[in-house]
Amino acid sequence: MAQTNGKEPIIEIKDVVKSFPLGNSEVTILKGISFAVKPGEFLSIVGPSGNGKSTLLNMVTGIDRPSSGEIMVTGKPVHKMSEDQLAGWRGQNLGIIFQFFQMLPALSLLQNVILPMDLAGKYSSRERRERAMHLLEIVGLADQANKLPSMVSGGQQQRAAIARALANDPPIIIADEPTGNLDSRNSQDIFELFNQVVGQGKTMLMVTHDKELAKRVPRVVEILDGRITRDEYVGRPNWAGY
Repeated sequence: MAQTNGKEPIIEIKDVVKSFPLGNSEVTILKGISFAVKPGEFLSIVGPSGNGKSTLLNMVTGIDRPSSGEIMVTGKPVHKMSEDQLAGWRGQNLGIIFQFFQMLPALSLLQNVILPMDLAGKYSSRERRERAMHLLEIVGLADQANKLPSMVSGGQQQRAAIARALANDPPIIIADEPTGNLDSRNSQDIFELFNQVVGQGKTMLMVTHDKELAKRVPRVVEILDGRITRDEYVGRPNWAGY
């Protein structure tokens, strides 16, 4: 089991079990998962398809709930929160990056990045636009800001999705197969952006099937047959302030 420093966990998963009905019986996807994540860690969750990696992320974000066990994130019992509570909490604490980008097709890249700030009521209208442009500049898309998602490449859409995830300055970034639809060059560029984000003190959980990418993340948690089979630091730990 990976060792942690003295900081309180920002994510704590305790004895999580997740089962789904299957005909007249049920199938158990997660079988007593427990681990903690310190502020500023970059952690990859790996393992074969169908072993519960994305299910676990969905429970960390409150999209799904465990059959039993506890999910504590930023000190909150996510597994006990109502949908209204979760919506407000997510807007302040989580940035989520999806494999298929999930950009709203009728909005420009700039408008897509502004939207989370609108929904959370953060910043003034002018500040939202300025912040969105600054984030697009960071990810190399300032000159594409007014284009629709369909007018840019997949790699550019994922860059915009990263900017959107950072819009409300959340402490945690969740990425579910963020490079799954990208070529190796774009995957490398996205990974470098993730390193920059973690370098700024953000905590990042990333599910990936990219073995080469996973090797470069400081901490790896492997899930096999619904259980953690490996949890170790493969590089220098990168807690905030380490």
